[in-house]
Amino acid sequence: MSKELEEGLELKLDFNKLEKAVGQSKGIIPVAVQHADTNELILVAYTNELAFRKTIETQSLVLWSTSRNELWEKGKTSGETFDLVEARVNCEQNSLLYRVRPRRGAICHTKNSAGTPRNCYYRKIDLASGKLVNLDP
Repeated sequence: MSKELEEGLELKLDFNKLEKAVGQSKGIIPVAVQHADTNELILVAYTNELAFRKTIETQSLVLWSTSRNELWEKGKTSGETFDLVEARVNCEQNSLLYRVRPRRGAICHTKNSAGTPRNCYYRKIDLASGKLVNLDP
């Protein structure tokens, strides 16, 4: 991913992500991933049957990467991996909620200026200007 997308202050929402994801990856559903201890939202991603079965089998957070079209163990590259604590399904059984616990205590692959991993939702939208404000620079 580009540094500008992850660190910049311009709002560049990808409204075509789901359309692109569905076009490439058939049989996926969204997954909200929540920290089991703090209840903070870590990320929203996708799973397919293979990733779902792997997550349940290993009790580790495994998702489906719609951009790479492959299994994605969240944090495998950065070291910020997660144990699955609980899996929930919505009323229509078309999305999941995974409650997870970070193995090292950190969440995101991005880091602040101190080199500490931060929460993936570290920028807020300034409602007056439409610009992004970094809450954990």
